[in-house]
Amino acid sequence: MFTGGVRSGKSDAALTAAAASGVPVTFIATAEPGDEEMTERIARHRAQRPAGWTTLEATHDLIGAVRTVDPADMIIVDCLAIWVSNRMLDDPPAPGEQLVEEAGCLARELAVRPGRSLVVTNEVGSGVVPPTPLGRDFRDLLGVVNQAVVRAADNAYLVVAGRLLPLVDPADGLR
Repeated sequence: MFTGGVRSGKSDAALTAAAASGVPVTFIATAEPGDEEMTERIARHRAQRPAGWTTLEATHDLIGAVRTVDPADMIIVDCLAIWVSNRMLDDPPAPGEQLVEEAGCLARELAVRPGRSLVVTNEVGSGVVPPTPLGRDFRDLLGVVNQAVVRAADNAYLVVAGRLLPLVDPADGLR
């Protein structure tokens, strides 16, 4: 799992790791082109990926998308924060408890796959407290979703300025 702030290099770290793996890659994208700027952003991200990679658009059903990927492929999920946002803005919105449950199911699906899985997400709890209830709900929910997914991860990294800092599992104790 790669977490960090906006433009910290999380996605680049996942792309670099996947490209170096030498195995087929399926990129699961969660972004929706809701406006012109987002459409352009998605196009730039697509252009960064190697032509031989498969891309799945899974703006709402990440678990279903993961289940369709060839077991030998490496998966990149980019990104949990946008997925949580999409689900919170569903009509009707997905309840927070349901999203946490789905995140745990997603984590288990990724953990039992034979192929490696890389998950990108934002760390939003280090910034300013959002001024709206929806913003605060998003921040809080994403933090819990991130924890649900990282519990099943073999490795987790905080990405800062393009550099990876390994995150220690509390169960392993401090050294």
